[in-house]
Amino acid sequence: MRYETAILEMIRTSEDHMTAEQVFLALKKQYPSVVLATIYNNLNSLCQQGKIRKISMEGSPDRYDRNTRHDHLVCRRCGQLSDVQLADLTRELERQTGVSIDGYDLRIRYLCPRCRAELAAETEEKS
Repeated sequence: MRYETAILEMIRTSEDHMTAEQVFLALKKQYPSVVLATIYNNLNSLCQQGKIRKISMEGSPDRYDRNTRHDHLVCRRCGQLSDVQLADLTRELERQTGVSIDGYDLRIRYLCPRCRAELAAETEEKS
């Protein structure tokens, strides 16, 4: 239980969307005997309890996030995740579908400023 509490606090206070490995490396500083399997077990338990959420993206490791109402911008080139606060669409989704919505995960794909600048520089070099 001590690991679960530490992991939950780490996810809730992180500005990043941490992978299991990042959680493991950070927690290992405080608990040197912790193993990666323990991290995965605790992350899965916290997700099942609804205390955190898992963000799965094709081609990238799962990331973990606090469980507050927000959506994400996802860079289509580097995979960077950024939080974005949009209006809650639950009522509109329920109206359109006629079913009760438990929740949703909106991911907006875009090109982050760093990748946009890198692509512009590459294009300029080719000119």
